[in-house]
Amino acid sequence: MKVEYLHTMVRVLDLEKTIGFFKLLGLIERRRIENDKGRFTLVFMCPPGQEDGRADVELTWNWDGDSGLPSDSRHFGHLAYRVENIYDMCAKLQEAGVTINRPPRDGHMAFVRSPDNVSIELLQMGDALAPAEPWASMENTGHW
Repeated sequence: MKVEYLHTMVRVLDLEKTIGFFKLLGLIERRRIENDKGRFTLVFMCPPGQEDGRADVELTWNWDGDSGLPSDSRHFGHLAYRVENIYDMCAKLQEAGVTINRPPRDGHMAFVRSPDNVSIELLQMGDALAPAEPWASMENTGHW
């Protein structure tokens, strides 16, 4: 089963200050997403020459604040991997006893947790798969 590393996500309190820090490290802003509905901004930064996204850090800034940061350890968000078939991967993980915290109801995205409670985002390679059971009607379990 093919899998591809995507990015590491961290939550930030002061987006511009954090961008400045990563720029000091030599990273550049590769992509920005402003989500009015979700009230957040995502900024993807990478080293020069790696603009293909293979070495991104995703900075997530919640417009309404995140008062628990950094003391609640939620500053580290998740690792992200693109998988060849999200349904097959989730079935394989579930058969091994892994809880599917956010099932791939949309045929595109799922979340699981490692044994050390690290959140892992799984994204379907290419277009989303057609909704399929048992995933389409499966409820979320816990948090991710």
